[in-house]
Order: sequence, then C-alpha cells, then structure tokens
Amino acid sequence: MKEFIKVMKALSDPNRVRIVKMLQHKMMCVCELREALQISQSSVSKHLKILEEAGLVDFRKEGLWVNYYLADGGKSPYASSLLGNLRHWLEDETEVKDLIRKLPHIRREEVCRGP
Repeated sequence: MKEFIKVMKALSDPNRVRIVKMLQHKMMCVCELREALQISQSSVSKHLKILEEAGLVDFRKEGLWVNYYLADGGKSPYASSLLGNLRHWLEDETEVKDLIRKLPHIRREEVCRGP
C-alpha cells in the first residue's frame, strides 16, 4: 500500500502533473521546466525528486545537462498504470494545451544561461 500512496501523493500536486504532461512530449532539464512553469528552480527540483521517488520520472546525465524524462514504469506497477492513463487524460484541458504549445519555444541554450 505504501508504494501506491507514494505514487498518488506524487500526482496530487498540479505542478507535478504539469511536469509529467510536459515530459510526455520531450525530455527536459530543470531550467526548461522552470521556464515553462514560471516557478523557482528549487521548487522544480523538489517536484522532480518526489516524482522520481514515486517511479514516475527518471533522469540521465549527458555532459553538463541532466535530462528528465518519464520513467518506463518498471519500478512500480502503479506508476506504470498511471503514466499510461495520463497520456490520454487532460489532453483537452486548455491549461495543458497552452503549456504544451510553449514547449517548442523554450530553448535550453537561452534559458539556462548564467548571469
């Protein structure tokens, strides 16, 4: 039951659901997610950690980049089932459509620059 509750709690936050919906469309770094959501980098990192611990998100280091993507669900049958359903859920929501429409215009080379 603990594993089920962990997955459900991970998806109980609107920003974490938004992150999952964006990662359905492309692999993203923290800076790109921060730009899309307009929240702090530390908040994005905390959300990603919760999603990762629930088996919903995974990451891969590629040089200086840490790229986040949807997990394959292999760590949890609950995560696997919900990820499969979320691919179809919320697709007609205006907020989700607007967020997904922004993604091609968010370029890591521009948003991840230092001061």
